[in-house]
Amino acid sequence: MSDLVHDLWTSWERKRVENAEPIGPPELCQLLQELFDKPGAADRWTKRQALKPDVYRLPAAVGTGEYAVIVKRLDPSRGRRNQLVAKRWLPAVGLGGCVPSLLGIAAERSGAWVWHVYEDVGDGVLETKDPDPARLEAAVELIAQIHMRFAGHRLLAECRLCGEDFGAVFFGANLRDAIRSLEALRSLTLPDRQSFEITPEQAALRDRLLERLHELLDQETQRARLLVEYGGPETLLHGDLWTTNVLITPGCDGPQARLIDWDHVGVGPISYDLSTFLARFPIPDRPQILGLYRRRVGRCGWRLPTISVLNALFDTAECARLANRVIWPALAVTDGQAEWGFEELARVEQWLEELRPVLL
Repeated sequence: MSDLVHDLWTSWERKRVENAEPIGPPELCQLLQELFDKPGAADRWTKRQALKPDVYRLPAAVGTGEYAVIVKRLDPSRGRRNQLVAKRWLPAVGLGGCVPSLLGIAAERSGAWVWHVYEDVGDGVLETKDPDPARLEAAVELIAQIHMRFAGHRLLAECRLCGEDFGAVFFGANLRDAIRSLEALRSLTLPDRQSFEITPEQAALRDRLLERLHELLDQETQRARLLVEYGGPETLLHGDLWTTNVLITPGCDGPQARLIDWDHVGVGPISYDLSTFLARFPIPDRPQILGLYRRRVGRCGWRLPTISVLNALFDTAECARLANRVIWPALAVTDGQAEWGFEELARVEQWLEELRPVLL
């Protein structure tokens, strides 16, 4: 490690001791010491920056410049997924450089959390409004490369085992889980064995969601058949392809794209990733972006289906995701968090009502 990295550790340790305010658990402190403990001059930490929940940038002022790492807290299963993406899966297809380097991992003694330490590659999030053409092309190129290189790859079984399955089963499984979770709200007993009566308005919301989910479940066979016929080969999917997870950095040959936060990585049809990615952009821009992807995957002989079929595939992915969003607030209500749970269920209902075709 360089002296700058050592400065990062020593500055952080000094601030932690002086302020008596640990930035992380002892296991993380030990990891940073093991990674960065080398002789060198140290300066003070500036401040920790919260980027997302449980994600922090830890910068250190060193002379006239700065160095930083990204520290992220994850549950063990998602930590393992991110580790495999960075250390095994993407390197296996020659794309190891398209994610930030994973410098080290620390597991809390309780077993509840792990901490990942990554190189900091900046804040160059891909724009959704009037994106720079070169930056947009770099992002689409990387997404297409991941999808193409993993199609039929030997590691897909491992990716599915350690990640998610976003194939045809994902739609029906999430609908059935969501329906069961809502049905549990009909006769509700809290963990302390106290009965709980939901309001008429909450009951009406529950019933409206149940009706909508049952309607979608009736379409399971038709949607599954469409996925099998037109979904294309199974491949590795990022699983949460918002543009906030696409970072663009300068490169020798132009902009370079990197994907972060692989917490929901899995296996399935490309439509699952594409629906998320395209929906982040204004509707008039989506056909052009899809055209970029279509041309890139066309190099290996892939032919995307018609717009109407793509919209149906995209709708299946989005409805499955929204069904998944029903499960957790419904379970929260049964655990005694009724106010928050029903607020979230109301949001999901609104999102279902506002659902429109991705492509016009």
